[in-house]
Amino acid sequence: MVKEIARTIEIPEGVSVSFSQDLCTVKGPKGTVERKFWYPGIRIESREEEILVDADSSRKEQRAMVGTFTSHIKNLIIGVSDGFECKMKIVYSHFPMQVKAEGKTFIIGNFLGEKKPRVAKILGETKVKVNGNEVIISGINKEDVGQTAANIEQKTKIKRFDPRTFQDGIYIVQKA
Repeated sequence: MVKEIARTIEIPEGVSVSFSQDLCTVKGPKGTVERKFWYPGIRIESREEEILVDADSSRKEQRAMVGTFTSHIKNLIIGVSDGFECKMKIVYSHFPMQVKAEGKTFIIGNFLGEKKPRVAKILGETKVKVNGNEVIISGINKEDVGQTAANIEQKTKIKRFDPRTFQDGIYIVQKA
C-alpha cells in the first residue's frame, strides 16, 4: 500500500513564486520574502499556477517534511498578499511603563519601577506601532512577527514576584 505524498499549493493572482536551487522567492503586493527549503529526498517544483511538493519515499520523516514545507510556502504566500498582524496589550497596576520602538529595538522603560530599561529585539522587516496601551506588530514574514511578539512578551516576564499580585507586563491578545 503506497500512500500519496505529493501536495499542491495554488498560487493566487498577483503573487509569483520562483525557485533557484534551494531558495524560494515569493513576490506579491506587500513585498518579497525569501526562504531556503532543503531536505533529503524532497522535491519542490514550480508550475504555472501551482507548486508541487513531493517526496521520493513514503517514510514518516519525509511525509512530515512535505507537510511542513507546504505550510511554510502557504505562509509565505499569505504574507506577501495579506500580511500578518499581532496585537499586544500593555498591563500595569503599580508602575506606568514607557514603551517605544526605535529602529530594530523595542524599549520598555520603568517596568516594575526598574531604573534600567529592558530592550527587546525586532526581527526582519517587522513594523511595531504603539497606540496608548496597545502594541501592534505587523509584517510579511509570519516567523519574524511571531518571534518579535514573543521577544517583547519574554522581556516583561516577572521573576522574584508573585505573578498573581504583580500582573504587569505586555501580553499577546490577538494573532492574525
